[in-house]
Amino acid sequence: MVKTMNFQQLNTFCTVLSERSMTAAAQKLFLTQPAVSQQIRALEDDIGVELFVRGSRTMKPTPQGQLLFEYAQKILHLIEQAKVAIQTMGAEVTGPLRIGTINSIGLHLIGPVFSLFLKNNKNVKVQLHYASGLELLRLLERGELDLAVLPDMSKEYSANPQDFNKELISKDEMWLVTAGSDREAPTHTNLLEYSKRQIVLLTDQYPGFENHVQREVKRMGGFMRPVFESSNVGTLKRVIESGLGWGFLPRHSIRKQVQSGRLRKVGVENLNYIVDLYCYWPKNQSMAKASEVFLKALQQQASIGL
Repeated sequence: MVKTMNFQQLNTFCTVLSERSMTAAAQKLFLTQPAVSQQIRALEDDIGVELFVRGSRTMKPTPQGQLLFEYAQKILHLIEQAKVAIQTMGAEVTGPLRIGTINSIGLHLIGPVFSLFLKNNKNVKVQLHYASGLELLRLLERGELDLAVLPDMSKEYSANPQDFNKELISKDEMWLVTAGSDREAPTHTNLLEYSKRQIVLLTDQYPGFENHVQREVKRMGGFMRPVFESSNVGTLKRVIESGLGWGFLPRHSIRKQVQSGRLRKVGVENLNYIVDLYCYWPKNQSMAKASEVFLKALQQQASIGL
């Protein structure tokens, strides 16, 4: 008889499978590795089947585990969507809301919130502006935006936004990916070997990361020769999926493609680049109710997308 599966067990199971490692899942969930193992064993005992192939170097699902993963993702996504919908149901939320961000964040984090936000707040007019990080800072300074959602301005754009309040949305990281059909791709590489590949480069969105990689490649005696460059994440994903090159993209924009196998993640030795995503707004302006409700919904959405 199948016992009741709980939310925590399903979340831990999906994280282990997504990360392909008990240790990596434990780090992401802020748990110990034994605690993660105990939850997986309890879940297997509850449903009476093994969910992972034993003896494999990475955590590979059994057929039953893969089926549960597909259903569990839907269940967890519906739960989180409900939380986002509740967050957006703010009373007396009116007026215009002008938001600025970069391409990848707008498409994959902010976009999904808009439909719920507008559905539950009929008197709000939302405007979304795409631009570079520094340009968005200037728009905030001129009062042409209510808030901007961006990577850490100091780290990525060498800006010193002392005149702005900020609140953390989530933590992200940069993943090196290749086409899912690239069966010869290694599980791990280093930046020198990466520089010898056909490189597909994301430009202007995360210049701090781009400069960091270029410095490290140069230090190792390599030289980067991108075959394709774009500031549009969607375009780069299609190029990489077609097998035309390797590239670094923010995790929030490619997590689903990696999980589905359309893209293949390649680990990079000695590279652990964490990106803090913040909401910025002018210190001389109090956050309006519409901005406050939207920020809370965005933070909840980020917990799904990341």
